[in-house]
Amino acid sequence: MGMVGGGEGAFIGAIHRIAARMDGEIELVCGAFSRDAERSKAFGESLYFEQNRCYPNYHAMFEMEGQKPSQERMDMVAIVTPNHLHFPVAKMALEHGFHVLCDKPATLDLAEAITLRQLVDKTGLLYGLTHTYTGYPLIKEARHRVIAGQLGQIRKVVVEYPQGWLADKHSEQSKQASWRLDPAQAGLSGCMADIGVHGANLAEYVTGLKISEVCADLSTAFDDRMLDDDGTVLMRFNSGARGVLMASQVCVGEENNLKLRVYGEFASIEWSQMAPNDLWMKYADRPTELIRTGVGSMAANTLANIRTPAGHPEGYLEAFANIYRNFAHLIQARIASKPASQASLDVPGIDEAIRGMAFIENVVAASRSELKWHPFRVELDSE
Repeated sequence: MGMVGGGEGAFIGAIHRIAARMDGEIELVCGAFSRDAERSKAFGESLYFEQNRCYPNYHAMFEMEGQKPSQERMDMVAIVTPNHLHFPVAKMALEHGFHVLCDKPATLDLAEAITLRQLVDKTGLLYGLTHTYTGYPLIKEARHRVIAGQLGQIRKVVVEYPQGWLADKHSEQSKQASWRLDPAQAGLSGCMADIGVHGANLAEYVTGLKISEVCADLSTAFDDRMLDDDGTVLMRFNSGARGVLMASQVCVGEENNLKLRVYGEFASIEWSQMAPNDLWMKYADRPTELIRTGVGSMAANTLANIRTPAGHPEGYLEAFANIYRNFAHLIQARIASKPASQASLDVPGIDEAIRGMAFIENVVAASRSELKWHPFRVELDSE
């Protein structure tokens, strides 16, 4: 694997590197870690790379890696840059024959995402998106139970993702905030593009439903902030189910309190990232069940993503690693010309990339409009 971005001072780059190497199936061999060539080189050397694989920029990395023998060159690239670079880096990687695993959102706008889909289709290469929360074992168990009909027809979906790190005006001075609140680097949205899109993805992944209409209200805590830091979205799904999504980065005292609740006609489920080994299943006519990771009978896909014996906590890093491992297995299946396992196929891909960008753009447009409901569009207007 090669990496673009994620150098000194970056938060998510280190998380990606830990997740990628957790199973010993991916080796990070090269990178372009900074826009500054010297800093990129120095950071690569701090990771003990060979000097000739500490690249000054991603253009040089793709050109040079593409010239290496197949046994030596990188197979895939992880993109962990600000949003505005996701598309150009992915485009060049695909054009040079490398599989891509990218941080979300996939691109700066929906037009780029649609072009990216065309590139993926044209090259036949693999594209994955790190919607990390789908990697949790009990989220996979929740999906299994919903799709299997154990809740009955889904009536209501509630997903909330409150954070508090942007509640203080001084937080804007941090490296992480500076680009996330800059439209040139982040795109149309701040909070919804950063964490709201995770909530939408999780709601669709677990229920198997698709958002069909939205009504949105986005806001900022400070008048001079250029992008939203708080928002609420009402959702209608293609089955007729209703939903509510709340995402905020100005909820004082909150960390990453992602929570999902799905209500069906027979039962409901509840999961929280603050207690990821617990899945609650509730009924009207019998006691509530607490389902624990690795205890009792579970779906095959759940078991394939459990790493430790029951009672040993699994969390964010392991969920992240599940996506990396499954993506690696897809590449290995390609190399061996063998069918991929069912577990490895469970990686967010270009379809999720398109829907994620569509969610961001539809929600921003809905918030700016006086109309109440807006259809969830996944294609650009013909004009």
